[in-house]
Amino acid sequence: MKKILIVDDSAVFRKVVAMHLKTQGYEVIEAGDGLEAMDKLKNDQVNLIVCDVNMPNMDGLTFISKLRTDNQINKFTPIIMLTTESQEEKKRQGMEAGAKAWLVKPFAPEQLLMAISKLIK
Repeated sequence: MKKILIVDDSAVFRKVVAMHLKTQGYEVIEAGDGLEAMDKLKNDQVNLIVCDVNMPNMDGLTFISKLRTDNQINKFTPIIMLTTESQEEKKRQGMEAGAKAWLVKPFAPEQLLMAISKLIK
Protein backbone atom coordinates (compact mmCIF):
# COMPACT_ATOMS: atom_id res chain seq x y z
CA MET A 1 0.00 0.00 0.00
CA LYS A 2 1.38 3.42 -1.00
CA LYS A 3 1.78 5.93 1.83
CA ILE A 4 1.15 9.66 1.43
CA LEU A 5 2.05 12.48 3.82
CA ILE A 6 -0.34 15.46 3.90
CA VAL A 7 1.25 18.67 5.22
CA ASP A 8 -1.24 21.48 5.90
CA ASP A 9 -1.95 23.70 8.91
CA SER A 10 -5.71 23.18 8.51
CA ALA A 11 -6.76 20.00 10.31
CA VAL A 12 -10.11 20.08 8.49
CA PHE A 13 -8.42 20.32 5.10
CA ARG A 14 -6.03 17.46 6.00
CA LYS A 15 -9.03 15.29 6.93
CA VAL A 16 -10.83 16.06 3.65
CA VAL A 17 -7.76 15.20 1.57
CA ALA A 18 -7.08 12.10 3.69
CA MET A 19 -10.64 10.89 3.18
CA HIS A 20 -10.29 11.10 -0.62
CA LEU A 21 -6.93 9.33 -0.54
CA LYS A 22 -8.06 6.55 1.80
CA THR A 23 -11.04 5.74 -0.42
CA GLN A 24 -8.50 5.09 -3.20
CA GLY A 25 -6.51 2.70 -1.01
CA TYR A 26 -3.68 4.99 0.09
CA GLU A 27 -2.31 4.98 3.62
CA VAL A 28 -2.15 8.55 4.98
CA ILE A 29 -0.11 10.32 7.64
CA GLU A 30 -0.57 13.98 8.51
CA ALA A 31 1.53 16.92 9.67
CA GLY A 32 0.45 20.46 10.59
CA ASP A 33 3.53 22.24 9.21
CA GLY A 34 6.94 21.65 7.67
CA LEU A 35 8.68 21.11 11.02
CA GLU A 36 6.25 18.37 12.03
CA ALA A 37 6.55 16.85 8.55
CA MET A 38 10.38 16.70 8.78
CA ASP A 39 10.00 15.01 12.15
CA LYS A 40 7.55 12.41 10.81
CA LEU A 41 9.73 11.67 7.79
CA LYS A 42 12.63 10.68 10.04
CA ASN A 43 10.58 7.66 11.19
CA ASP A 44 8.28 7.06 8.23
CA GLN A 45 8.97 6.34 4.56
CA VAL A 46 6.34 7.82 2.26
CA ASN A 47 5.76 7.46 -1.48
CA LEU A 48 4.47 11.02 -2.00
CA ILE A 49 3.89 14.30 -0.15
CA VAL A 50 0.95 16.70 -0.59
CA CYS A 51 1.95 20.06 0.89
CA ASP A 52 0.51 23.54 1.44
CA VAL A 53 2.65 26.68 1.03
CA ASN A 54 1.42 28.98 3.82
CA MET A 55 1.92 27.37 7.25
CA PRO A 56 3.30 28.48 10.63
CA ASN A 57 6.72 27.38 11.94
CA MET A 58 7.98 26.15 8.55
CA ASP A 59 6.23 27.05 5.30
CA GLY A 60 5.95 24.68 2.35
CA LEU A 61 8.71 26.19 0.22
CA THR A 62 11.19 26.06 3.12
CA PHE A 63 10.07 22.49 3.84
CA ILE A 64 10.76 21.38 0.25
CA SER A 65 14.18 23.03 0.27
CA LYS A 66 15.13 21.39 3.56
CA LEU A 67 13.74 18.02 2.46
CA ARG A 68 15.75 18.08 -0.78
CA THR A 69 19.01 18.67 1.14
CA ASP A 70 18.45 16.34 4.14
CA ASN A 71 20.52 13.18 3.67
CA GLN A 72 18.54 11.25 6.27
CA ILE A 73 15.26 11.56 4.37
CA ASN A 74 14.45 10.32 0.87
CA LYS A 75 14.98 13.56 -1.02
CA PHE A 76 13.54 12.10 -4.23
CA THR A 77 10.01 11.69 -2.83
CA PRO A 78 7.59 13.43 -5.24
CA ILE A 79 5.85 16.50 -3.82
CA ILE A 80 2.53 18.00 -4.93
CA MET A 81 1.87 21.54 -3.73
CA LEU A 82 -1.83 21.99 -2.92
CA THR A 83 -2.27 25.64 -1.99
CA THR A 84 -4.28 28.84 -2.37
CA GLU A 85 -1.18 30.43 -3.96
CA SER A 86 -1.65 30.88 -7.69
CA GLN A 87 1.02 33.50 -8.47
CA GLU A 88 3.48 32.37 -11.14
CA GLU A 89 6.42 33.52 -9.01
CA LYS A 90 5.42 31.28 -6.07
CA LYS A 91 4.83 28.39 -8.45
CA ARG A 92 8.24 28.92 -10.06
CA GLN A 93 9.89 28.96 -6.62
CA GLY A 94 8.10 25.75 -5.66
CA MET A 95 9.03 23.94 -8.85
CA GLU A 96 12.65 25.11 -8.56
CA ALA A 97 12.73 23.89 -4.96
CA GLY A 98 11.60 20.45 -6.11
CA ALA A 99 7.80 20.27 -6.31
CA LYS A 100 6.55 18.01 -9.13
CA ALA A 101 3.02 19.46 -9.41
CA TRP A 102 1.14 22.60 -8.32
CA LEU A 103 -2.62 22.48 -7.64
CA VAL A 104 -4.65 25.46 -6.47
CA LYS A 105 -7.36 25.30 -3.77
CA PRO A 106 -10.24 24.79 -4.06
CA PHE A 107 -9.37 21.63 -5.95
CA ALA A 108 -11.21 18.79 -7.62
CA PRO A 109 -10.37 15.50 -5.88
CA GLU A 110 -10.06 13.81 -9.29
CA GLN A 111 -7.40 16.35 -10.25
CA LEU A 112 -5.34 15.47 -7.15
CA LEU A 113 -5.81 11.73 -7.62
CA MET A 114 -4.72 11.98 -11.26
CA ALA A 115 -1.57 13.90 -10.31
CA ILE A 116 -0.79 11.32 -7.61
CA SER A 117 -1.29 8.37 -9.95
CA LYS A 118 1.11 9.96 -12.48
CA LEU A 119 3.79 10.46 -9.83
CA ILE A 120 3.55 7.11 -8.02
CA LYS A 121 2.69 4.17 -10.21
